[in-house]
Amino acid sequence: MNNTGFTFNEIHQQPAMWRKELEALLAQKAAVSAFMHQYLTSETDIVLTGAGTSAFIGDAIEPVMRGMWRNVRAVPTTDLITHAEYLLDAERPLLLISFARSGNSPESVGAVKLANKLCKNVAHIYITCNKNGKLAQQAVESQKSKVESNILLLLLPEETDDKSLAMTSSFSTMLLTCLMLGHIDTLEQDKEMIEKAVKNAEAVIAGYEEQLKEIASRPFERGVFLGSGALKGIAEECHLKLQELTDGAVVCKYDSFLGFRHGPKAVVNSKSIVVYLMTDEEKVMRYERDLVRQVDANNKPVAQIIVISGRKPEMPEVKADLVVELPYSKAETDFYGIVPYVLVGQLLGYYASLAHGLNPDAPSVSGNIHRVVEGVTIYD
Repeated sequence: MNNTGFTFNEIHQQPAMWRKELEALLAQKAAVSAFMHQYLTSETDIVLTGAGTSAFIGDAIEPVMRGMWRNVRAVPTTDLITHAEYLLDAERPLLLISFARSGNSPESVGAVKLANKLCKNVAHIYITCNKNGKLAQQAVESQKSKVESNILLLLLPEETDDKSLAMTSSFSTMLLTCLMLGHIDTLEQDKEMIEKAVKNAEAVIAGYEEQLKEIASRPFERGVFLGSGALKGIAEECHLKLQELTDGAVVCKYDSFLGFRHGPKAVVNSKSIVVYLMTDEEKVMRYERDLVRQVDANNKPVAQIIVISGRKPEMPEVKADLVVELPYSKAETDFYGIVPYVLVGQLLGYYASLAHGLNPDAPSVSGNIHRVVEGVTIYD
């Protein structure tokens, strides 16, 4: 096993980073809770924002956070930059939660400026991995210069500032941090559920890495990731990991199980792999089973991978190449359980990158993508 390079280490360090971030957030619980109670009311619009992988965090979180934050929406910074006046209500209080690995991307900084300019009453939470980034430094300066800062900085463990091109531990730890933020007042009671998510991630690495490596070496040109609800957001991130780590040699799609039937299913052929991120809620799984059966009966992809947590889908007729079982099933109220699913996409991407003769830390031979986006001008 090739265990050198940033990407490998950043994928494998995730369980440790999640435990570390839980303890860090518990240590600042009082200050975080006070900020949330001050700026989060029933009238507050909450916008989850970021660019690329950081935007996908919001896509995954929005469905599960609606049970706590009624007015929450995921809006990428890349949309806010061009259409902020349509996407933000200047008359309503706004809590802008920005996800940023580096905190230096032009869109991240520009979206904050636009929100401050357009909205009369705005507060910010920066969830970032880089203490030297522009967002982190802006928060520090705000706290120095004002009696009462409208910015809460949640700085993640230094190791999560991924040095590789692809975001892995930064994505999952920022995602987990925002989920914990939603339960900040009762976070101690959630420790057991968070530990289950950690152990599930460890189980994927210990029990399935070699099999994922073998599948990643097979000759496929397309990748499809499917998920329902919050897992659709995880599927979105998985599809990007495989695509960017192979420098576009594998072109990927993501969708919901039900949405996939409406045209996108045409991409599945004998040069595809299909990854099903299945829920453990029976009312949803029944729809997912139907789609898996249909694809299995009508297509011959290079590989089919089923990822499950707790409840087994009971499809003996389906010939999956790999079933990844997350052994610690989650309760209906446990939304932390979505996080470890992402390791399947990360590991597939890492080993597919090696199989294509690329360096996973810097796979973009074409130069089309960079660790921090380049070439973006933010206009007035």
